Order: sequence, then structure tokens, then C-alpha cells
Amino acid sequence: TLGEPEAEPAGEQPAAGPEKRHHARRGSFLVIGDWGYDVKNHYENLNWGECVKAIAQRMDEKFDQLGDVKFVINVGDSFYPSGVASKKDPQWQKKWRDVFSPKLRSVPWFSVYGNHDLHIDPCACTDDLSQCAQINADATNLDFFVMPNYTYYTPFPELDMEIIGMDMNYFMPGWDNKLKISELGFPDCQWTPCKDTCKSRFAQRMGASVDLFFDRVEHSKAKNLLVFSHYPTDYFTGGAPWLLDGFRNKTNHDIFYFGGHRHSTDTWSTCSIAPNVNWLVGGGGGYSCDSDDQGFVVGEIHANYSVETYAVLVDKEVCCLPPTTTSTSPTAVPLW
Repeated sequence: TLGEPEAEPAGEQPAAGPEKRHHARRGSFLVIGDWGYDVKNHYENLNWGECVKAIAQRMDEKFDQLGDVKFVINVGDSFYPSGVASKKDPQWQKKWRDVFSPKLRSVPWFSVYGNHDLHIDPCACTDDLSQCAQINADATNLDFFVMPNYTYYTPFPELDMEIIGMDMNYFMPGWDNKLKISELGFPDCQWTPCKDTCKSRFAQRMGASVDLFFDRVEHSKAKNLLVFSHYPTDYFTGGAPWLLDGFRNKTNHDIFYFGGHRHSTDTWSTCSIAPNVNWLVGGGGGYSCDSDDQGFVVGEIHANYSVETYAVLVDKEVCCLPPTTTSTSPTAVPLW
């Protein structure tokens, strides 16, 4: 995709030392998605829990090398297969805290809900955010993700940046670009206890998320907008081409969009938003290998506040078993 840096090859470290890179930067961040591995629920081509463990180790190494990571962006599907039921759910420990080091969790993990996160989370069936298992508005409480609402923005004036989290689960069927926006929905409502009200709730959340994005584009003074949801840009080609036009708008901001859901870490399988930048970051090792490209993305904010993004990938043999890929075809019904 135009304007997007090439991935850092698996096992390769940048040529410049961490001290030199650090002095030329305002800070850095990491991005990951679809990492919430469950021993009983994953596709046959994933190398069990070895993939997410290897990715977590590489993140740990990169965190040290950078020396100035400010936060992690997490695009969801953090707890396969069905999410967490509360903040006391033992999966917080088993699938997050025991996998990612205290060092990596010493900075905020700004998160959004993926489809799998919502099956048993009360948030699928209530508008009372206090009941939501992943919602946490206390940015100092790093025992959990930082997610003040299902859609939200957080400014970082020292980085000339805002992050914008969006709940776009209404676009889960968006892989089929023949569907109009009125024909979409949230198919995973079928796994919730509120099938009759679930679809309208996620339509409302999508609308609020889109409104927030365009509001921040209009009113934010930040040079950089980091925008993220659970879904890659190609899921919006049929139902919301106008949203992609918004992502491409470079009039007042440099926009960086991150989505997951499809299990690869790449720029080649998505819909371009050039002259701005977008990434698929669903190759977190949680469910399957939809390409050989499994890993995470790094963002570096340079002294002039420009942002460089690139992937750090693990060796495919560590993550993927034959058949290496499932399907990245936009016409195939996805497994996720």
C-alpha cells in the first residue's frame, strides 16, 4: 500500500541502536489484535499457544529496545472463544497477565471489543457501562485494559496525537461487500442472551463511533489521529465507502487506522486509505493463521511528530501448521 513501510523481517532487529533511535523520537507504541488464545477453541493450523507466546516475547524485546513505549493499542478478540464475564473472570490472568509480561502491562492497553469478546460479556446486553467486563475508565488501573467507553478518544498532546477507539461490530458481515449498511448487523448476537435487542444496540454503537470519528477529524488540533476498531478497512468497502473517504482525508491530520478480525499482520490484504496509512493487525496468535504474517505493529513518533509504522513478525514455523493459511479471499465466508 502506498506510503506504508515494509515489515521488519522475522528475527531481524533495526540497524540503529536503541539509544540513537530514542533520541530521534518523541515516543513509540505497539499494536496487536486477535491474540486471546484458548486451548480448546482455535483453528487446526495454529501451533497451539506457542504463537502468542512467541509474539509476546518479541513484544517484550521490542519494548526494551525502544525504551519509550507510551501505550499498546489492542484491537480486540482478547479472550477466545466468548469473552470474559466480569473483572473477576480468571481468563484475565490466564490469557493476558500470564502471557504478556508485567513490563508490557506497565503502560495502558487501549482496547476495543472484538466480536468474540462479547458473547458472555454483559456489555452486549446493557447500556449500563458499569456492568461491562472490559470497560475501565481509570487510566491508572493497569490490572485491566483502558477502555473508558465502547467508543472514545484520548489525547496525547506531548505526542501531537489523539487515539480514537471505535466499536464497529455492526460491520462483522462486511467481508461481503455487496451488502448495504442496512443489511449488515452483528451475527454474534446469536451467542448472547439478548438476541432481540442486540442488533439495534450495536447499530447504535457503530453510529456513535462514526460520529465520534468525524467529530474528532473536524475539531481535533492534533497532527496525528490513531484510529482503531476490530475490523479491517476492506470490511467497509460495501457498506460505508464514505467512512473510507474519511480515513483518507489528510487535510488537517495524518490518520493511521488499525483493524483486526482477519488473522494476519499486513497491509497487502486491506483496502488502501492512501495517502494515509492502515494496517491489519489480527495476526496476534489467538485463533488461526490466515497468512504467514503473524506478529504486531510498532509505531515510532519522531522529533517532528511524524509517525513511522512497521511490523515485527515471528517465524511462520513458530505460529503456523499446514495448511499455513485459511482464506484471505474477500469472497469466502470467514471462520472468525
